[in-house]
Amino acid sequence: MITLSVVVPVRDGEAYLGDALTSLVRNRTPEFETQVIVVDDGSADATPEVAEDFRRDLPHLTVVRNPAPLGLAGARNAGLERADGRYVTFLDADDWLAPGYLPRLVAAAEGLGCDFVRVDHVRAEGRRRETHRAPQPRRGVVLDPREGILPADHKTMVDYPYAWAGIYRRALGDLLTFPAGLHTAEDRPWIWRLHRLARSYAVVSLAGVFYRRGLAGSLTRIGDERQLHFFDAYDIVLDEAEPEYLPKAARSLCALLAHHVELAGRFTPDVRERFDERAVAALARLPHEALTAAIGGLEPARAALLGPYLPGGPRA
Repeated sequence: MITLSVVVPVRDGEAYLGDALTSLVRNRTPEFETQVIVVDDGSADATPEVAEDFRRDLPHLTVVRNPAPLGLAGARNAGLERADGRYVTFLDADDWLAPGYLPRLVAAAEGLGCDFVRVDHVRAEGRRRETHRAPQPRRGVVLDPREGILPADHKTMVDYPYAWAGIYRRALGDLLTFPAGLHTAEDRPWIWRLHRLARSYAVVSLAGVFYRRGLAGSLTRIGDERQLHFFDAYDIVLDEAEPEYLPKAARSLCALLAHHVELAGRFTPDVRERFDERAVAALARLPHEALTAAIGGLEPARAALLGPYLPGGPRA
């Protein structure tokens, strides 16, 4: 019986996919069966061949091929549809796991018995390694997920959206599905739904995911239309959030918007024009009190970046 399904979405990842899958081989254990689902999201390189090379070392390997790219959300959803494990986790193709990480992750999930467990992670850039801790300081105890959303003026668990930093009961069903069509920020509405609608969660001090940063082809460094999908992601968050959570959603949106303004030089003129239009619309839909509090909670330099987009500002 499959205990854990690992969904690995990838597009044109031949340079790194081997590292990710090798780390999964090193996490095999006789204690439970692991299913690995590689979702090739329309790759034009040798990604499928790299995946097929691991069939002997990963007995429960499934390779799914999307003829045309669906984006990260669609690729993860395709993997979820084929998951047979009691639990599900995710691994991006340019990241990797420490040996022995998955057995410890499963042990935490089974020992705590909650809907999902979140973990810390290690950011890797070149030879540099830096551990990033999940914002919840209470460790190894079962908590109410809704209590992980607030307060609005502090970093909380909905500000730590990384799907690969945790393990989830597959019985959560549709709560594990990502909003289709989003190529970036797909994990923002996803983590909000988990914390709003799941029954229980926990955080454990386990940092076995190595998150590779600084890759030239990473979506975080590309300034095309896909970068605007964070507006769509927060439209979903704002549409679904209960009134008591709107100040938190506004704070998170404003912080992320300021980040994108800082990097707006990567946009083409057409994308920058569209970005400016959507920024004005995004701030205009926020309740006045929530927007005022969110802007006031930013560092002055970052708050100033949003001034032109505020209702009544020069771009409004």
